[in-house]
Amino acid sequence: MSYENILINTNDKLATITINRAEVRNAINKDTLDEILQALEEIKSNNEIECIIFTGQGDKSFAAGADISQLQKKTAIDALEHNTMQQMYDYIEGYGKPTIAMVNGYALGGGCELAMACDIRVASENAKFGLPELNLSIIPGAGGTQRLSRLIGKGKAMEWILTGKIVSSEEAYQFGLVSEVVPPEELLERTKGVAAQILNKGPLAVKLAKLAVTQGYETDAKTGQIIEKLSQAILFNSEDKSEGTTAFLEKRKPNFKGS
Repeated sequence: MSYENILINTNDKLATITINRAEVRNAINKDTLDEILQALEEIKSNNEIECIIFTGQGDKSFAAGADISQLQKKTAIDALEHNTMQQMYDYIEGYGKPTIAMVNGYALGGGCELAMACDIRVASENAKFGLPELNLSIIPGAGGTQRLSRLIGKGKAMEWILTGKIVSSEEAYQFGLVSEVVPPEELLERTKGVAAQILNKGPLAVKLAKLAVTQGYETDAKTGQIIEKLSQAILFNSEDKSEGTTAFLEKRKPNFKGS
């Protein structure tokens, strides 16, 4: 289907979802969220796509937060609704296929929260990150207070959130918010390189590894190890495990089927 607020490109098992609102620094409004959800639902059932990249149109902004004109009209009831930005980012975090945020320019507010909901973040040298919501007398409400503290630690997250600090890509890398920082002209190639590394792995193993890390992190270590053990049991009985081990012993590239 056609979209008004996003662009979809698919190639070699990889889908790229680009927020296409450069005139408002790729601010995320309700329609954009709805289109991202629709795209993810279509990709979920497409067995040819095994990895997703999120980015923003142009090189100035990944996503500069929520649409303030819509935010101004929000009431307490809106925050308690089911189909909020928070639920959308929870869906992305738990999505069955791996996700990579390719951060070009500003990732602020809801844009930063979108990047944090992805599994991996690769940033351009010109990227900037921040959760400045307190300037509007609201808080990061799409998972920002929780994900940032888990990614960089409680103390530093408290500082960034309470001060509304905008941090450089280098500082984001220093504290573990992003995994790599590259020159702007190398961002696309490097992000696709990370995706290619993932795509070379067994897709069922990728899915279960993501599940084990994500769900295990939210519980105690012993329960997390049980999730890990059950995931491994499924993989031990999979055709891909047989193919992977056989290919290794035969010194050839495996032909994974995702089963």
